[in-house]
Amino acid sequence: MIGYYVHHVGSGHLHRATALAAALDVPVTGLSSLPRPAAWTGDWIELDRDDLTARTAGDTAEGFLHWAPFGEPGLRSRMAAVSSWIGAAAPDLVVSDVSVEIALLARLHGVPVISVVLPGDRSDRAHQLGYAASTELVSFWPPSAEGMAIGAGERLRPLGALSRFTAPDEVPQRSSSSRRVVVLNGRGGGGPTAAQLDEARRQTPGWQWEILGGSDGPWLADPFPSIRDADVVLTHAGQNAIAEVAAARRPAIVVPGARPHDEQRTTAGVLASGPWPVVVEREFPSTGWAERLDRAVGLDGRDWAPWCDGRAAERFAEVVARVTQVASVR
Repeated sequence: MIGYYVHHVGSGHLHRATALAAALDVPVTGLSSLPRPAAWTGDWIELDRDDLTARTAGDTAEGFLHWAPFGEPGLRSRMAAVSSWIGAAAPDLVVSDVSVEIALLARLHGVPVISVVLPGDRSDRAHQLGYAASTELVSFWPPSAEGMAIGAGERLRPLGALSRFTAPDEVPQRSSSSRRVVVLNGRGGGGPTAAQLDEARRQTPGWQWEILGGSDGPWLADPFPSIRDADVVLTHAGQNAIAEVAAARRPAIVVPGARPHDEQRTTAGVLASGPWPVVVEREFPSTGWAERLDRAVGLDGRDWAPWCDGRAAERFAEVVARVTQVASVR
């Protein structure tokens, strides 16, 4: 039995948990303030949010904690629920994706922890404490994508991007007319406004635009057909979005959103400096969209193959198996 803590912001945490559960032959219990997903087959412990009354982190124990506000009832109840579950289930391992406080709680119960490392500057005291308490550190980009996480150190195991989808055997041929742009908006907000998209569309009369997610587009249970059939994907730099664009082998225009620890800007910087089929913009441009799309459509989406080779979930499961075997020997 293992536990998987799923952070409630964004989609990538849940997608990684689901992929790992499918790749393992041991039961996985989800621990999250998200409601139980319809497709989840194991146990699911729905936790209270830890910001029911608190609006700021308050005292962070001189920077060694990220979020543990005094007197927050949701924090108290969720930590008690996780502790109670550990006591009853006696898990072999807890995966933290991502919370320093959950990693510390599990370790203080004598349970090995695998922490998922996100992009960005993770050199602060809280991240360093959580990493030190973890038996293994894993991340979801290829080893060749250097500089993705500042402060993770040499213990980090990059496993490659993890997508829900399998790369197509053949990349769809681009059409000379009615070229398509698919816009991927994230759940974390901060994407292009409707007015910005309207202006980009006005500048590109030879292109069809499809908006997915955010406040202006539908949320599809399976966006992969739209992504796969696009000539260019316009996306933020969230890990899940980049993984799915890479799995679809489509060229992309990447505009990073503002996130804590410079998470998306760091990813965008690494993408811009590597061999990946992307055009990176620091902010959403107001002009030049016809030329920008022409530049992106000329890139070869097959160059994404090293970023997302389809085996990340398998490698993740191997790390989990190794940690649980070592813990059982001890």
